[in-house]
Amino acid sequence: MLTLAATDLSSYLPVMLIITMAITFAVANIVLTKLIGPSRDGEVKGESYESGMNPVGTARKRFNVRFYLIAMVFLVFDVEIIFLYPWATTFTNLEAGSHESLVWLLRILFFLLTTVVAYLYGFRKGVFRFD
Repeated sequence: MLTLAATDLSSYLPVMLIITMAITFAVANIVLTKLIGPSRDGEVKGESYESGMNPVGTARKRFNVRFYLIAMVFLVFDVEIIFLYPWATTFTNLEAGSHESLVWLLRILFFLLTTVVAYLYGFRKGVFRFD
């Protein structure tokens, strides 16, 4: 009974290792930034920073609709990648040459084809031009 509990806990070792590495990385970044990072005092430190440019005007500026369309295309491809990971792990477990593996391959090809068609539609409509 005692060896069973030790075996169950040892399966959590990789998860604990990743959590430890993430916490160590975060703490090391904060400490190293305080130790070797630049420190600026005065008026400039409290001002807003806008990608190296002086902030001019109001923050309530209207954006071109193309900005939002490109952001949505980016999200579509992000979601596509999220769906590709489980498919890739499942597809490697299928037997080569079986009917089931062909069906899975055709499903993912259809999924990719619909995404490419949506991308081409946006390209033809001029979504990606910044005139």
